[in-house]
Amino acid sequence: MRRVVVTGVGAVTPLANGAKLTWEKLIASQSGISSIDAFDVSDLSAKIAGSVPLQPSDTPSQPGLFNASDYLEPKEQRKIDRFILYAIAAADEAVKDSGWQPTDSESRERTGVTIGSGIGGLPWIYDTSVTLLQQGARRVSPFFIPASLINLASGQVSIRHGFQGPNHAVVTACATGAHSIGDAARMIMLDDADVMVAGGAEAAVCRAGMAGFAASRALSTAFNDNPTKASRPWDKNRDGFVMGEGSGVVVLEEYEHAKKRGAKIYAEVLGYGMSGDAHHITSPAEDGGGAFRAMRAALKNSGLSLEDIGYINAHGTSTPPGDLIEVKAMKRLFGDHSYKLAVSSTKSAIGHLLGAAGAVESIFSIFAMQHGIVPPTLNLDEPSEGCDLNFVPHKAQEMKLNYVMSNSFGFGGTNASLIFGRVP
Repeated sequence: MRRVVVTGVGAVTPLANGAKLTWEKLIASQSGISSIDAFDVSDLSAKIAGSVPLQPSDTPSQPGLFNASDYLEPKEQRKIDRFILYAIAAADEAVKDSGWQPTDSESRERTGVTIGSGIGGLPWIYDTSVTLLQQGARRVSPFFIPASLINLASGQVSIRHGFQGPNHAVVTACATGAHSIGDAARMIMLDDADVMVAGGAEAAVCRAGMAGFAASRALSTAFNDNPTKASRPWDKNRDGFVMGEGSGVVVLEEYEHAKKRGAKIYAEVLGYGMSGDAHHITSPAEDGGGAFRAMRAALKNSGLSLEDIGYINAHGTSTPPGDLIEVKAMKRLFGDHSYKLAVSSTKSAIGHLLGAAGAVESIFSIFAMQHGIVPPTLNLDEPSEGCDLNFVPHKAQEMKLNYVMSNSFGFGGTNASLIFGRVP
């Protein structure tokens, strides 16, 4: 089986526009969660989110702030939903970072894209529904459908860069980003492509998205007046997750292909595990069986031993049942070694990016290994009973790492685990 490595990274997050600046703020224990001011939240029980920091139109450009016009002309911006815009931005950064810009037809045909989303163009769907109801069918935009379709994130990136290989889009709720990377890696392993641009994008911070998740009682509502304290995985006072938005994209490449062109290599994709809870549409199985099987499958796929894993970027959403269930699964699989692991949830700083979460968190896991710094879990003031692992509370920890794992679990009981390793 062909080896697969990561040669480029890109991210748009609530902390910053850009993977490296996001990382700097993350390990400095900064939070990207704030009050929502983009739309009316007066009748919503949850009034906070991890929103992408935008560049005001009337101020000088500042590093880390997102300016849509850096990527598309205003006319083109009006033809796509925000999740596609974030995907384009993260993909542009990852592709540039990788240095892979194929010009011949064979290379373009051997380069593909798989960028998914958990929900896709929800803001457009919501706004169009209002327009249709209030103004009639003649006022519906001809771009409504292509602006909202999840696979148009991959489609737009493919068109933009001329990548003619596999064009694929994963839709597995909050496991989307991880599944996208795992599936893309296997495409390369099976010789369907030499290079894949893979990840996830999400922009569901809108009235419909917030109202829907709030109605299912999944969101934090106790910290509306103190947003940066709301996402608190494993803490006794957690009361739900915080919605986030953004995108994470990596460039995956066949190892010999990358080595031949002298590419910078961040890490190797060593393991990919999947499972289904077969239990409930939103709640994970109480024994953590689904998470356990996904992690076990990733370890088996990697050929590593339990003791090789040094850090886990946990799913850790800050929901009362979910956090404990994942801890049970880790303890069940890793046994005594679970107490030697560093485990953190970066959702404490950026919220839950849904379909983009697994991709962004994979980048964080890779950076942790590359820099020897484990990102912190913010707001972990009083761990819940049974939450007694090293969750890296409040501050980043220095740690030499050779192998790291990233977990992502989604509604419908879909689970994914990825393992990345250092390349000598």
